[in-house]
Amino acid sequence: MPQRKRTYDSSSRRMAAEATRQSILGAARSLFLDKGYAAATMPSIAKAAGRSLDTVYATVGKKPALFRQLVESAISGGPQLVPVEDRDYVRAIRAEPDAAQKLRIYAAALSKIQARLAPLFQVLQGAASLERELEDLWRSISQRRARNMRLLAQDLAQTGRLRRDLSVAQAADIIWSMNSPEFYLLFVEHRRWSPKVFQGWLGEAWIRLLLEP
Repeated sequence: MPQRKRTYDSSSRRMAAEATRQSILGAARSLFLDKGYAAATMPSIAKAAGRSLDTVYATVGKKPALFRQLVESAISGGPQLVPVEDRDYVRAIRAEPDAAQKLRIYAAALSKIQARLAPLFQVLQGAASLERELEDLWRSISQRRARNMRLLAQDLAQTGRLRRDLSVAQAADIIWSMNSPEFYLLFVEHRRWSPKVFQGWLGEAWIRLLLEP
């Protein structure tokens, strides 16, 4: 019986800690998007989350670390970082035998990711010059995208449908250039495409650019 109580108490503490973390992240995201990086101070984030400043620092660290958590959550689509190989859409792409359908699956997943990530990218654009850690963050994410697109291009090549005049490296670079927040924002924000229209167009554009007829 005492063991059960300790297990219950431990679980309750973890749940409470995660609830605190999520309240801070939610408040921080709203303030960053509303006010920008510099104006969204840690005291204002603490106030919006209904937590003490000490609790905010103990839970999420300093502001660059907090922003990193927001970016990683946007990419993963949940409160915790999910390794790329464990994401549902990646598993679906690898299980799908048809190259065109692989690209449609990825376009659908990317459209959802960018709806969460692109607004944070806009904040980051204005803040990278203020915080070296943020500049390093975006560089590392860009490099990670490039590595992951190399894996996707290799997967496409293995189907035998990759265009004969494209190397795997070239195909990876084409996908990488078009899966960026900048590319998404050009269409969805600046040209007012709906995310659904962008998703459908992107998948078909990749198919035309990368695959043999």
